[in-house]
Amino acid sequence: MKNIISKVILGSFVVGAVGMANAQKIDAKAKKILDDITANYNSKKNSYFKFSFGSGLNGQVTKTEPGIYYAAGEKYKLKIMDTEQIFDGSKIYNINADDMEVTIAKPNGSGTMFSPINYLTTYRNDYNVTYNGKKMVNGVNADFIKLTPVKANGIQFVYLFVDSAKKQMVKLEQHGNNKDVAVIAIKEYKENQQLDPNMFVFDKNKFKNYVITEL
Repeated sequence: MKNIISKVILGSFVVGAVGMANAQKIDAKAKKILDDITANYNSKKNSYFKFSFGSGLNGQVTKTEPGIYYAAGEKYKLKIMDTEQIFDGSKIYNINADDMEVTIAKPNGSGTMFSPINYLTTYRNDYNVTYNGKKMVNGVNADFIKLTPVKANGIQFVYLFVDSAKKQMVKLEQHGNNKDVAVIAIKEYKENQQLDPNMFVFDKNKFKNYVITEL
C-alpha cells in the first residue's frame, strides 16, 4: 500500500509533452462535461474533498485509506495516510511522515499528480477522450468518461465518473500498464470555506528532524 501511494502522490506516472500531431481525439460530449466541471471548480474561492483512496492489482482494489484534498486556485494540499503533498504555487513539497523525509521540487510539467481534479486539465493535451454513457456510482447516475493516453506514459487508461447535474467529480480510477490500480471515491465536498492562511505554506521549522532534499 505504501509503495503504491508513493508512486501516486509523488508525481506518479510520467507524462510526456504531446502535441496535436498525434491525432488526439476528444469526444464533444465528454469535453463539454469536463469543461463544465472545470469551470465550476475554478469559479470557487476554494474546494475541499474528503475521499477514500483505494489501491490494488489487476483492476481489483484490495485496500482503502481515507484522504483529504484542499485547493485554492493553483495551490493545493493532498494527504493520504502518512504522506502529504503541498503545492504553494511555486514549489511542490512531498512530506513522508513514516520515513521522516521531505522532498522539494519545482513543477516541471512532466508529472501528473493523482488528485480529485488533476485530469480536468491534463486531458486537453495528453489523452484521447470518449463518452461511455451512464453508470451508477455511489448512488449517483454518473456520466462515465474514459481517458486513454495519446502517448505512452505508464497509464493504460483513466475512468472518470461525474455528476453532471452538480458539475462535480464522483469517482476517479487510474489503471497502470503494470496492472496497478488507484481509485479516489469522493465522500464529501465543500467549497468557499474560511481556510487557514497558512494552509498551503510549508513551514520548515516543523520538520527539523526530517531529511529535507531540494531537487
